[in-house]
Amino acid sequence: MAEKLSLTILKQLLKTKTNMDLIEDIASLYKTFPQVKEHYQAKFSGGDDSAIQRKYKNIVRAEFVPGFKKEYPDARVSIARKAISEYKKVAVSKYGIADIMLAYVESGVVYTNEFGDIDEPFYNSMVSMYENTLKFLLKEQMLAEFEDRLLAVVNNTRGIGWGFHDDLRYCYEEYVHIRHKDQ
Repeated sequence: MAEKLSLTILKQLLKTKTNMDLIEDIASLYKTFPQVKEHYQAKFSGGDDSAIQRKYKNIVRAEFVPGFKKEYPDARVSIARKAISEYKKVAVSKYGIADIMLAYVESGVVYTNEFGDIDEPFYNSMVSMYENTLKFLLKEQMLAEFEDRLLAVVNNTRGIGWGFHDDLRYCYEEYVHIRHKDQ
């Protein structure tokens, strides 16, 4: 079995290549792998990766929002979370990362309000993403830009079971309180 190629060894091997060889290798990767193409599109976009973000956000919405792609969405949490993870790998916009994370929770709330109670793992996933979004927003000092949407999520979950509303409200109060306390 071949030995695994470490990053250090890869860098050493790449140093032996000519600039033209490197350009051809990158061009080949660009043509072969969509994530590499998106990475370079985002990197050389001058900071505007909105088209790429829209693609991944639409994947999230398609899983939860009725009528977005089909009447009865599949609500596959794994597909939606993977879209967020894939976007984070190519994103240049911190705002875009926060937006797609929050869109996941907003879309899950829409799904629940449309189709009724789901199940505890579904709600746990939504609460986890909501809390991760709050942490990210605090770290990036962008909480104020999203505060209305964050509160709307909490308000739109009143009456939903499994402690969903209570958990979201607790997270909101905990993290927004931290922000206001630090100011």
